[in-house]
Amino acid sequence: MAHPLHHAESSARKFGGVPSDYQAVHDWFDASKEHLALFTHRAMRHHAQGLFEAERVFGVSLTNSAGRDIPVRWIGEQHIREDCQGRIPSMADWLLRIQPEPWMANGHIDRHVGDEPCGDPRVAWASEVAAGRTVLGLKDWMAARATQATQSA
Repeated sequence: MAHPLHHAESSARKFGGVPSDYQAVHDWFDASKEHLALFTHRAMRHHAQGLFEAERVFGVSLTNSAGRDIPVRWIGEQHIREDCQGRIPSMADWLLRIQPEPWMANGHIDRHVGDEPCGDPRVAWASEVAAGRTVLGLKDWMAARATQATQSA
């Protein structure tokens, strides 16, 4: 379908009420069109996990103007099936089709010069880890540094 309104009209035919009863749910599913107006925008919410996320956003059900309680998951399933040729893909179905690019895999740790921590303590901790000076996790490293500071004072 081309527009969330068409999904809302379909929901009204299927579940009763009027399109405006369902518009917000369908707008949410298609919100990623704001960033990329290609069918690939569907990778963001058109999958099984997206159904559960919609329930967290809109609640388990909504009451339409005809007074009927409709599960939000039903509305989402209808939307996804209309857009994905009758199926509800998993998030993995979408993600496994991403073509990896070098920039996606080459993370790095910003290195801090000097011994004094500055700003975010995670930067200093990451430098210590990268230099092989600690194997402690961040929380334990911070506790050890605090102990050293009080003993030095």
